[in-house]
Amino acid sequence: MSMRPPLTPVIQALPVTVPFVGPEAQERERGKAFRARMGANESSFGPSPRVVARMAEAAAEMWKYCDPDNHELKVALARHLGLDVSNIVVGEGIDGLLNLVVRMYAREGTPVVTSLGAYPTFNFHVASVGARLVPVPFRDDKEDLEGLLAAVKREDAPIVYLSNPDNPMGSWWETPDLLGFIDALPETTMLVLDEAYGETAPASALPPVDVSRANLVRMRTFSKAYGLAGIRCGYAFGDAEVIANFEKVRNHYGVSRMAQIAGAEALADQAYLAEVVAKVAAGRDRIAAIARNNGLEPLPSATNFVTIDCGRDATFALAVMRYLLGRDVFIRKPMAPVLDRCIRVSVGLDHEIDIFAEELPKALAAARNS
Repeated sequence: MSMRPPLTPVIQALPVTVPFVGPEAQERERGKAFRARMGANESSFGPSPRVVARMAEAAAEMWKYCDPDNHELKVALARHLGLDVSNIVVGEGIDGLLNLVVRMYAREGTPVVTSLGAYPTFNFHVASVGARLVPVPFRDDKEDLEGLLAAVKREDAPIVYLSNPDNPMGSWWETPDLLGFIDALPETTMLVLDEAYGETAPASALPPVDVSRANLVRMRTFSKAYGLAGIRCGYAFGDAEVIANFEKVRNHYGVSRMAQIAGAEALADQAYLAEVVAKVAAGRDRIAAIARNNGLEPLPSATNFVTIDCGRDATFALAVMRYLLGRDVFIRKPMAPVLDRCIRVSVGLDHEIDIFAEELPKALAAARNS
């Protein structure tokens, strides 16, 4: 057998897997497309027409490399947030920024605190550096602030991850609760606050923009309410020295010219964003009503999806999801214990929600008979 260059022990020990099997991969395996794409928490409403027009206009310029400083987008973000550009870093979606922050503060054996069942891509970044994940179960379908704080102090963890609003349950904490949690954290623990769904949340869930804390970095994205998941563009803001350390390790050519142009144009059209947020709220209401009409309990949501308690166990919820997939309705479900009794349905277009309404009672009947 031929020799191979040796992997690092950390990478050698990792399983070959991915955090999500995308709808495209499922469609290839199935040999047909989904009728309703309601599982990836994308915005079916798409980007602002202004963004689409600007991207089309810029397409001929794509022979150029991107601006490695992301200058125009950072200036637009600074204006939007009321910050200096030194407080902002741009990356390849929140996923890319999570990779950087883990590399900055964790190493092999380092304890990293998160919620059991929270966004799994963060866990993959933790595993890639050989750090030790310390999961804290949700409590009452919300990330447990008290439990997270206790784990941080017990483990002397340098990083704790919290999403608000959270995925996969759609729940959220109000600003006073968040500020109390932040105040109680050790100064040596970096709080990574993932606000991917911040635009669809009530204003009361977003603390005022404050970059005076050296142990807080907040992350947002253009993938959700702005309808630009395909361009992979997000940003983080915080203390200037913290942001300067991102600059040491980020891929300076990682955010394409098109992504930078689209992000800046999207920020400029806040009227369209407001329209989308209203449509998302209406879609959540429709999905919640469909769930109730079928005897299920929709959980309160501040995101662009609704998590639905199927009222039984994980096996039952999985059967419901599988039936819907078989009927060309793409949804997902939480997989962590207790949370796994639910399915998760992204807000889609009206015709997609109609399809979901038609197929859900059949899925429930099939699951009850299986």
